[in-house]
Amino acid sequence: MRDSCFTPPHIIVALDFSDQQLALQFARQLDPQRCRLKVGKELFTRAGSQVVEQLVGSGFDLFLDLKFHDIPNTVASACAAAAELGVWMINVHALGGRRMMETARSAIEQSDHQPLLTAVTILTSMGESELHEIGLMGTPKENVMRLAALARESGMDGVVCSPREATDLWHQHGDEFCLVTPGVRPSWAARGDQIRTMTPGEACQAGASYLVIGRPIIEAPEPLEALVAIEEEIRG
Repeated sequence: MRDSCFTPPHIIVALDFSDQQLALQFARQLDPQRCRLKVGKELFTRAGSQVVEQLVGSGFDLFLDLKFHDIPNTVASACAAAAELGVWMINVHALGGRRMMETARSAIEQSDHQPLLTAVTILTSMGESELHEIGLMGTPKENVMRLAALARESGMDGVVCSPREATDLWHQHGDEFCLVTPGVRPSWAARGDQIRTMTPGEACQAGASYLVIGRPIIEAPEPLEALVAIEEEIRG
């Protein structure tokens, strides 16, 4: 059965590594009871499904962040393959449209293991002028709200969104719709290439279900201490 959107831990550590051994070595410094992990395109492209299987086998809930976006049958097959790896969450692009998302949902429901299925709305690195360049009129928030509504209608468990849209999304969709928020930076960390950011405490207050945090943890001299500091910032 599919997992709840609101089971702790709520911090997802992004394993933004280019090398499988570095990623696995880093993961051994963390506690599966205190965080989940995210594997994205670079690490998966270099290491393949083996790194996913090893991390899942180590007891971590894993978010496979590959943002599938293709014709419906291709995306459905990819989602089914990801489910077989035993991951906790996968995602697709909401811009792929209703039929693509509905077909992905059907593929997941036929799997023995059913990960959470979320949709990417608007990347947190994109501002309004960039959206206009690709033909998406309106503000980032307006586009996020429209795509999130489509995603829910299409059977998604939630969306990946900026924390700055989390409050409005929470009010519109309620507790049963999962909000996964990258673009979260502790008060003591650099913003990096994210534009629409919040601190962990602000994101939680805004209604985020899960916080995706990478560099502030993986670049810290003591990653577990950085994770604990973020937990304390949230509680504060």
